Amino acid sequence: MQVILLQRVAKLGQMGEVVNVKDGYARNYLLPQGKALRANESNIKSFEARKVQLEAQNLETKKEAEAAGVQLDGQTFIVIRSASDAGALYGSVSGRDVSEAATAGGFTIKRDQVVLDRPIKELGLHTVSVVLHPEVTVKVRLNVARSVEEAELQASGKSIQELAAEADAAADFEIAELFDEIGAATAED
Repeated sequence: MQVILLQRVAKLGQMGEVVNVKDGYARNYLLPQGKALRANESNIKSFEARKVQLEAQNLETKKEAEAAGVQLDGQTFIVIRSASDAGALYGSVSGRDVSEAATAGGFTIKRDQVVLDRPIKELGLHTVSVVLHPEVTVKVRLNVARSVEEAELQASGKSIQELAAEADAAADFEIAELFDEIGAATAED
């Protein structure tokens, strides 16, 4: 199916281009989202008449997105989740969770603007892309932890596994000292 793009679509084309796409992609995504029109004579004529208005509107939304992107780029948001001792989450962090964390931080992000390269299924610091406009993408950091205190420790650079190893080493040292004291006490008797 041939469509006229009403905005830039990644890996497809720029505004105003007539491109061939699969029927399902056009019917189920491009047309309902308002990103394209069917390429027939009447739509081409109406697009040409509205082209200047669409370009101005696109430029305005791009400027707004760039302004918001300057403030949002590099921000860190904390997401509290239940996890095992090894750091594996019971579930995963989704785009909705990122959106809610950003909203709690004072930013407005829709969940469909969040791009997760892979599911977040472990504790730690993760980088997530946010598409504010087809031409404006920013990166935010997501600090996934079991508690706020743990999130602060992770932000300082320590991982959950390092903290667990330190706690185990400290416990082993205390046990060794205790046995040394007991051994010394029995040797004196």
